[in-house]
Amino acid sequence: MTNYTRRQMLIRMSAAGAGAMTLPAILAACGGDDSESGGSGSTTDFTMQAAWINDAEFMGYFIAMDKGYYTEQGLKLNYLPGGPDVIPESSLLGGKAPLALTTPDSTINAIVNDGAPFVIIGAQYQKNPIGVVSLKKNPINSPQDLVGKTLAVPPANTLSVEAMLKLSGVNKDDVNIVPYAYDPTPLVQGEIDASIDFTTNVPYTIEEAGEAATSFLLYDYGFTIYNDTVVVTKDALKNNRAEIVKWLRASRQGWDENFKDPAKYPAEFEETYFKGTGRTIANEVFFNKAQQSLMETSGGFFSMTEEGIEANLAALAEIGIKGSRDMFDTTLLEEV
Repeated sequence: MTNYTRRQMLIRMSAAGAGAMTLPAILAACGGDDSESGGSGSTTDFTMQAAWINDAEFMGYFIAMDKGYYTEQGLKLNYLPGGPDVIPESSLLGGKAPLALTTPDSTINAIVNDGAPFVIIGAQYQKNPIGVVSLKKNPINSPQDLVGKTLAVPPANTLSVEAMLKLSGVNKDDVNIVPYAYDPTPLVQGEIDASIDFTTNVPYTIEEAGEAATSFLLYDYGFTIYNDTVVVTKDALKNNRAEIVKWLRASRQGWDENFKDPAKYPAEFEETYFKGTGRTIANEVFFNKAQQSLMETSGGFFSMTEEGIEANLAALAEIGIKGSRDMFDTTLLEEV
């Protein structure tokens, strides 16, 4: 098939009990304290760690940088792309960035099992984009439709899928679960009936191969977790709070601008942020449109409601991650 496959949740860490990250003996100081002259004013250096390579998932930040929204807030943003070898939480612990985009399962797992000093302050995706992808000519429209079918699942998502099946009243033994190699070719060729993947992107890849795809989210069947959670360390929360609030404010501006017309901006970044990724602009437009409904919320981008936090904790408990409300802080969004 083509392109980079998705994503740190699918690649880097098993959701429960994954010993992929341990705390260093001493937490390095977080960045964000250096300032430099800006003519009539000054800007403060501030670094963010993204969760994956440059794609439409991060359009709002690209727009905010391009239009100077961070500069207007007094920030000089250093944007660090992610990738298959990047664990965003490690950038926090290593002092590379005071803020990172992560998945709540890996972050809360690190807090619970490793004592990591993390706090979740916002959520880019209100609904996690991971879902069950199938072909329209052989559709899987609900967990019940998986009975007797073959579902390809990345190892890191096995527990999430089992939780979704359990919550939907489906016995996991009634589904033939096989490993997924992050490539939809077996689905296109009819070797499997469905796969677990990012519903915002993989359907486009399938369409490029000549088939039409359909999908549903794990979120809509009980596994109710956020994605691209905005995470900081407790040290950053104490020492860099003003800069973090400014980042939230400028980033929200970027996302507001992006979704005025999801087809507008991807082409503008073809030779800058998207250069060298191996993806087409048409793919990024598809992605950008597909993610809009998963991100928008009445409280504004990054908002986290008490009901949403409770739903996250309940879903994570189903896969053995026992988080608590004090791992979330909604007060910074009140200052945006």
